[in-house]
Formats: sequence, C-alpha cells, structure tokens
Amino acid sequence: MAMRVETNPLDAAYAALLTQGLDGAGEALRILVNEASKIERAHHLHAQPYERREERTGHANGFKPKTVMTRLGEVAFEIPQVRDSSFYPSALDKGSRTEQAVNLALAEMYVQGVSTRKVITVLQSLVGPEVSISSAQVSRAAATLDAGLQAWRERPLGETPYVFLDARYERVRAEGQVVDCAVLVAVGVTAEGRRRVLGVSVELSEAEVHWRGFLDSLVRRGLCGVRLIVSDNHAGLKAARRAVFPSVPWQRCQFHLQQNAQAHVARLDHRRAAAQRIRAIFNAPDRAEAQRLLDQALEQWRKDAPKLAAWAEENLPQGFAVFNYPPSHRTRLRTTNGLERINRELKRRTRVASIFPNPASCLRLVSALLAECDEEWMAGKIYLNLNP
Repeated sequence: MAMRVETNPLDAAYAALLTQGLDGAGEALRILVNEASKIERAHHLHAQPYERREERTGHANGFKPKTVMTRLGEVAFEIPQVRDSSFYPSALDKGSRTEQAVNLALAEMYVQGVSTRKVITVLQSLVGPEVSISSAQVSRAAATLDAGLQAWRERPLGETPYVFLDARYERVRAEGQVVDCAVLVAVGVTAEGRRRVLGVSVELSEAEVHWRGFLDSLVRRGLCGVRLIVSDNHAGLKAARRAVFPSVPWQRCQFHLQQNAQAHVARLDHRRAAAQRIRAIFNAPDRAEAQRLLDQALEQWRKDAPKLAAWAEENLPQGFAVFNYPPSHRTRLRTTNGLERINRELKRRTRVASIFPNPASCLRLVSALLAECDEEWMAGKIYLNLNP
C-alpha cells in the first residue's frame, strides 16, 4: 500500500514566496485560505476528516472551485463542501474582504458617474492588467452597496436625548426634469453620550409631509427619550416637529438666528454692533441674564432699528431653550453647526456628480458618506458626558 505524504500548508506557502517572491503572494494566499477553510469545516462538523465520533454533526462532501478577484489578482480557491450545504468558510463569505473592498470602490465610482471603462482602468491599476470587469459586475456591486446601505438606514434606534435636524439640496433628475431635491438628515447624541447619524432621506422638498414622514420613520425604528430638538426655523420642519414630538422642547439654532437678524438691520454700519449684542445675549450665564440683556437691547433697538426690535422680540427667545440644560452641554446644543460641517463634506463629495441621474443615486452616495461618518463617531471619543 502506497504511503500518503502530507504536505504542510505553511511550508508550501513559504515555498511559493521563496521561489517566486512577491509574484507568489497569490499562490501563498490560495494555500493558506484553503487550509483555513478546511480547518473551519472540521470545527463546523465537530470531527476531522475520516474521523468517527459521536459528536459529528455532518459529513464533508468534497470541494467546489471559486475564483475570487483580490488585490493580488484572480485567485482560484477550493471551497470545502458539506452534504447539507450548511457551511461556507468565513474567509470567503460573500467574497473576501479585499473583494468586498473592490466592489465598494466600484459602486462608489458608479454612483459618482464614472464610466465603466474608467472603472476598469482604475481597477486594473490596483489589482493588475489581467482583471476583466463588465458593466453587469459594476451594477451588481452597486446593488450590493444599496442593500447594505438600506440595512444601515433601517437599523434600530434607541434612547437619544438630543436630536439635530437639517436639510440641504442636491440637483436630481426626476420625472424627466432637473429639480432641487431636499436631503433630510438627523443626527443625535445617544444616552451613552456618543454622536450618531440617525437617518437620511431624499425628498422633493422640505414640506411638512416629507419632514413628518422622515420623523415618523425615526420613531418607528425606536427613537425615544428625546429631551431636546435643535434645528432651524423652516416652516415644514416646525409643523412636522410639533406633530411628531409635541412635548419635546425646541432649540432654534443660535447661529442662524444671528444670520437672520442681519436682514432686519437697515444700516450696514449697524450690523456688526447688532451681531455682537446678540452674541452677548446668547453667551449669558443663564436665562434670566439673557432675558435682561435682550430687554436692554430691545429698548435701544426700538429707537434705532424698530424692524430689528420687532423681529428680535419674537424670535431671539427661541434660542433660549438651551439654558434649561447643563452648562457643560450648552456649547454643543446651541447650534446645528455639527450638521453644517457634515453638509459641507457632503457638498464637497456630491459636487463631483453635479446632477444625479435619479433620487436613488443621490440617496446611495449620501448614505455611504453618512455611514462612514457614523462609524468614525462610534469609534471616537464620547461627545457629551450625560452622566450626572
């Protein structure tokens, strides 16, 4: 009977690298992944090949070839099979991580309007000139991205004491014409003190019906424990907020209030002084002092700038809600500046597309960018200490 000689997979991988240098990296990867997959199958079955034991939960059923595109080029792996098809190696689950990265790169180039020919050129510069990419593969990559982003947009939410709302506009083709679509964004500070992107939606406008539907979707996903909403004073948002969160206090963005005030100062040389006075009101240590400073300002403005006085008396107190919260939180809660920074980043990336071919493509790219931002926030430092 002939003796079967077992080859150590590590020795084979080393040999491929020693004999071929970096050109052998693909072969080394193939050997190691194949061996890791066999080991994982043995763990899944609770038995080694040909081993008889009571704990065995199934039987091996050979191997199936699978060619995967990696950054080392195309690599042909042997996928271990089991009879009941209950096993698939995690190293190759729905494609290797490098394959997924390539697919995401394809999808991002796709949503930004890069042609298939340019996609192929870029990809070949990354993984080698022998790679062949079709337009169908680019579309499949975009569909993969869509499924992941939809799951992210629909993920469950929880207790979120502070919620920030804002919108920006993008040029989109819809029903045969180019329109300005509203990108509605919600950001929150969770009970753990971390910032999260709560949701995003692309709508035809900022009308109440669209904001209300967006806010309702956040509630359906589990948003609760909201103690303060921070936003600008858009009429549609204001009505939707009152309908969905009728008992939640509202903080009007102080930054936008200062900007809005300038339109009510007739003389240009008075605008700087008015802005400084409004900042002093908002920087007061408490609500009582802020009201005292506002009353002083109104007394003077009624003489020098009656239009500003009438506007300020009604609108500036809408920026006082933040005084009801801990002093250490106020700087973070007084404006929507955090969302404004996100909007600037979105603008930097979306202006490449110029005009999106449809609302879905706009939502795809914006969702991908916001998902990246959300991951960075979750891995970063605590944004607010909510512990007493």
